[in-house]
Amino acid sequence: MNAEPASTPTRLLQTADGRLAYREAGSGPSLVFLHGGFLDHRMWEEQIRAFAPHYRVIAFDARGHGGSDNAAGPFRHADDVAALLRGLEAAPAVLVGVSMGGATAVDCALEHPELVRAVVVSGVGTSEPAFGDSWTLDVFAAQEQALATGDATGWVDAFMRFTFGPHRGPGAVDPDVVRRVREMALGTLGKHTPDEPDHRVPVTATWERAVGIAVPACAINGAVDAPDNLAMADRLMRLVPDGRTVTLPDTAHYPNMENPARFDAELASFLEAVSGNGASTA
Repeated sequence: MNAEPASTPTRLLQTADGRLAYREAGSGPSLVFLHGGFLDHRMWEEQIRAFAPHYRVIAFDARGHGGSDNAAGPFRHADDVAALLRGLEAAPAVLVGVSMGGATAVDCALEHPELVRAVVVSGVGTSEPAFGDSWTLDVFAAQEQALATGDATGWVDAFMRFTFGPHRGPGAVDPDVVRRVREMALGTLGKHTPDEPDHRVPVTATWERAVGIAVPACAINGAVDAPDNLAMADRLMRLVPDGRTVTLPDTAHYPNMENPARFDAELASFLEAVSGNGASTA
């Protein structure tokens, strides 16, 4: 079948504690895309188009992001993914996530292994990160300072540095990618207030439990991402029994947006190895 256009409408799944927004296109084995923190499903536009001819593609907004409801009480992102997979009868699925989305994919494999066929992460290890490089800590400090003074623009300016990475300036990234990331971040930031409680419940002992992930796993990283992000993804792939790492040159924290053709080719190769689908995105 032909790929469905990027304008496929957003749908809403009613769960016990709120609505989750998602996009769906194509048919076949389930392929679920999980976005990074403060972004939304639109970061996967190119992948929705590329993989819908051969897969049932689902890209959803995490709770508190995009079109999904904000949290009204304690929740775990992994449980929301499980609710989506069960509600749409889309399990087992290959979960593909960047940053926060990758951590959620790992959490789901740990907490709901029966729903997961394989895991692909980018720029992340598990949902228990350890940051130590000076560049990343400087970005976090700039975000905290902006948040303390109510400077939303300053917060987003600091957040955008992850799009460029520690070794490049804004001019090195396609202006359309920069615009899209900023637009998504501002949209999600606008859904929240500074005094809003954080209802997230952590998944614990993720690094210790990663050795028990029984499904294939792959990290598709941007070569100029922050050192901590690359190190954590590599660590995860060394821990899981069936893990591998691919690095895309000249891309940072969002390699799927900066170089979608290369990202899609690497993802397609992994999917073929996992499922024997034989589908190509060419």
